[in-house]
Amino acid sequence: MFRNMSPGAIGIRVDFRTTLALAARDGWQGVDLPAGQALALAGETSVEHLCALIAEHGVRLGGWGLPLNWRIPYQRDALDELDRQAALAQALGCTRCYTWVLPASDERPLRENLNFHVQQLRPVAQVLAEHGCRLGLEFIGPRTMRAGKRYGFVYTPEAMILLAQAIGPNVGLLYDSWHWYTAVGAPSDIRTLQAADIVYVHVNDAPAGVLVEDQLDQVRRLPGATGVIDMPGFLQALAEIGYDGPVTPEPFEPRLGELTPEQASAEAAAAMRAIWRDAGLET
Repeated sequence: MFRNMSPGAIGIRVDFRTTLALAARDGWQGVDLPAGQALALAGETSVEHLCALIAEHGVRLGGWGLPLNWRIPYQRDALDELDRQAALAQALGCTRCYTWVLPASDERPLRENLNFHVQQLRPVAQVLAEHGCRLGLEFIGPRTMRAGKRYGFVYTPEAMILLAQAIGPNVGLLYDSWHWYTAVGAPSDIRTLQAADIVYVHVNDAPAGVLVEDQLDQVRRLPGATGVIDMPGFLQALAEIGYDGPVTPEPFEPRLGELTPEQASAEAAAAMRAIWRDAGLET
């Protein structure tokens, strides 16, 4: 596993070159790829130049967010753009793509919604597979995200694995410690998986003094901040099954966006090193 930075997730809004410089300065082991920006940069220079720029900063690439809005009907040109981004990502060695799946619906009952997700995401997975890329699906755990909705949907890793298998062989999980906690997960649940089941990982913490069933999805903390989420148990279980991919903080703390990029990067990097030490992992 490696400590990976996704700038937007910690309130940082800078270009890719600046992201690489921050990562090198603060000891991040990887960074996410802004695929659209990288495609433009490669067009201005070359793929080889982009590879050299990444290598110069001594980091690896973690993953990239699925750019296509698959939740509504889409045209072939959206898949063409995905094809271009996936080709570049493959050339750069960044083969982990990800998106999230809402845990409830007011429009579609369970079976209809399952069919809809397979229909919408199978072509996406096929394009990614042509370039050696995998797709991670994030399950959304909080009960508050399902309350008041007419139909429940997939919100646990076990159910998401089944959906992933129905979509394609290159589809797995985006495993987020927040959603693991709010879905009332335990380290033993992670140990039932294989490393290949997990494409990408998010880490964070939850506010103290709030019942698990009352936690609100985007009210979070930096990993290790409160100790509400069992971060050592989470990371140790991932290590035990052999997961070797990016681990990215996603705290959604507005306060981080009020800091300078340098301050936000340094604080988040320090939090990541701390949870690594607490889990007994090499820093």
